[in-house]
This record gives sequence, C-alpha cells and structure tokens, in this order.
Amino acid sequence: MRSLRVTLLCCLFITTGLHAQEYRYEVGGATGCSFYMGDANRNRPYLHPGVTGGLLLRYNISLHWAVKTNILAGTLSGNTTSSNNYFPNGTSYAFKRSFVETGAQVEFNFLPYSDRYDYLQTKRYTPYLLAGVGITGASGERLFLNASIPFGAGLKYKIKNRMNIGIEFSMRKLFGDDLDVTDDGNDAGLKDPYGIQSSLLKNKDWYSITMIYLTWDFGFRQDPCCGNN
Repeated sequence: MRSLRVTLLCCLFITTGLHAQEYRYEVGGATGCSFYMGDANRNRPYLHPGVTGGLLLRYNISLHWAVKTNILAGTLSGNTTSSNNYFPNGTSYAFKRSFVETGAQVEFNFLPYSDRYDYLQTKRYTPYLLAGVGITGASGERLFLNASIPFGAGLKYKIKNRMNIGIEFSMRKLFGDDLDVTDDGNDAGLKDPYGIQSSLLKNKDWYSITMIYLTWDFGFRQDPCCGNN
C-alpha cells in the first residue's frame, strides 16, 4: 500500500510537469541582428541594423521552465536624418558603436518541451517568453556601462535527440540615456537634445536583438519515476 501511494505521488508530480526533466543543460551559439531605439530613433524597428552573435548556456529546470545565460557582442548605430525626428535648430546627429552584453533570463515554455515522454503530451516545439537582467558595455571615447532589463519571446524546436534550433526577439531597456553618445563631438547632443531631465521612464535608451541559435544538449536525461535515461 505504501509503495502504491509513493508511485501515485510520483506520477502526480510528473503530470504537473514540475519535475519531469529533459537534458539538464544546453550550450550553443547564436547569430542575428540588433537595432537601437532612443533619441536618434524613436519608433522605427530595424532602422540601421547591426550584426550580433555570441554564446548561450541554458539550464532546463523542467519541461516548462529554464534559465539561460548569454554573452553577446554586436554593433548599434543611429542617424537622426533618417529617423523622422526633428531636433532644435535642425541639428542632426549620428553615432555607431560596438557593444558587449552578459546576462541571465528566465524562460517559460508554453508547451512541455521534449521529443520524449509522450504520456506528458510533450511537443518537439514550443513558443516561450523570457525576462531577466543584464549588463551592457559599449565602446567609444565615452565608454558606456549600464544595467539592462531584457524581455521578449521566442520559438524553439528540437531537431533531433540533443539538438535544438530557435529564434528569439528581445528588447533591452537600459537605465541610462547615453548609449548613443560616443564622444563629446558630433553625437554629444543626443545626451539631452530637448533639455528634458532624465528619469526612470523618460529619455532612456533601448536596443533590441533578433537571433537564431543552435544548441546541443548534454548531461543525462532524467525522469523521476523511471530513473535516468
């Protein structure tokens, strides 16, 4: 009787998807594009896109939850002459700089993600949401270093055992207004072009990353009722 209760309890945990495990770890590479939004580009996605790439490591907590860390590098640029945004005295500004970011995000898979465990109604694909924290540094005469809040969505697909492919779109909210200020010359006016004092919600720069990634699972598959697989 005791063994029956243990078995039923174990199967209950599996049904909830809280403890059923895929491979614990993924490692891989990503490539894509990035774009900036701020005083030199108020609302036009993919204006002056740059190239981005990097590495990521994912820890799979369950079939629905994962934690991802990444290190990415790329370029960002802006030019007010193509942004349909008008500045005092008709002044125009432009900038370009390279950036590096590292951070961690929590991911939620809408579907239980696996190519096994059919009794859990798993799928080889799933859309997901992500949110986290990060740090971004950028080059220039005036170096930039600031905290960021990444959030976004993606779609992942298990090509075969241990191999995953995905696409992800995410925005980064920065806590500074000088991502677009690389020196004290041509782009210095982007720091505060309208003379409006910055606050948490005003005059903060953003940037976005759209990437395609390929990851490889490693470690052992685990199923709590049936042991390692």
